[in-house]
Amino acid sequence: MATTGSASAWWMALRPRTLGASLVPVLVGTAWAGRTRDVDVGVAVLTAVAALALQIATNLANDYYDHASGIDTAVRLGPTRVVQAGLLEPESVRRAAFAAIGVALVVGAVLAIRGGWPIVAIGASAAVAALAYSAGPAPLAALGCGEVLAFLYFGLFAVGGTAWLQGVAPDGGLLLVAIPVALLVTAVMLVNNLRDIPTDEIAGKRTIAVLLGDASTRNLYSASVLGAFLAPPLLVPTLGWAGLLPCVLLPLAWREVSLLRRRRGAELNLSLAGTARLHLLFGLASCISMTTT
Repeated sequence: MATTGSASAWWMALRPRTLGASLVPVLVGTAWAGRTRDVDVGVAVLTAVAALALQIATNLANDYYDHASGIDTAVRLGPTRVVQAGLLEPESVRRAAFAAIGVALVVGAVLAIRGGWPIVAIGASAAVAALAYSAGPAPLAALGCGEVLAFLYFGLFAVGGTAWLQGVAPDGGLLLVAIPVALLVTAVMLVNNLRDIPTDEIAGKRTIAVLLGDASTRNLYSASVLGAFLAPPLLVPTLGWAGLLPCVLLPLAWREVSLLRRRRGAELNLSLAGTARLHLLFGLASCISMTTT
């Protein structure tokens, strides 16, 4: 059990179970590049550090600003938020969020020397989005933009930018490996916002789940999860039969879809963890399929 100001409280604030969302696209983009050239391990590590720093900044800023705006309250059904629970001082969490942004910008500047203007554009906009997601008079998360941002920054841009830093230009094949990553991380966001519909409605936070309603959000989740499995067959001409490896996870995906249909309230935290696990396993299976060709 975390205590006030403890290391365990800070670890909780980082939301470690979510960090795979930033690492998976880096692994997938690196594996794609490794098919045709030697991977620069140093660049891959720096890319992972920048991605992790941006996600940590987003998590910390979300914790701070959702408490400050009154969105996080004692009736929240999701995992504990450290500021709302009184485990960390709000100002300490805010400063840590900006420190994480600083780390991402410094590492990003090093990567920009190698990757040029595309990396500058992705990195700078990602840093702005990390704060604008929860901060300001009109947070992007409250405008139905959360899933779109996840799809782009933890999916297409992250996979494509990683490959670009390894010297591989985007093409149709890279898009096909990036889209499932993007869809599954979007599904993680959908579960989170589905669970929070009642409290978000009270707080005036208009997420996609609030705008669509419970039933349509569940349908969109199903489409996102199962849609990820449309890409592997299309990669067979490029990767051979190994490209189908992620499809072994289809029963697990179907199970998650089925369980989400039945779960309500705090039970959706189980779907949140299960969807994050599916995202990680799909990414690892994709990497293996690319390294065996």
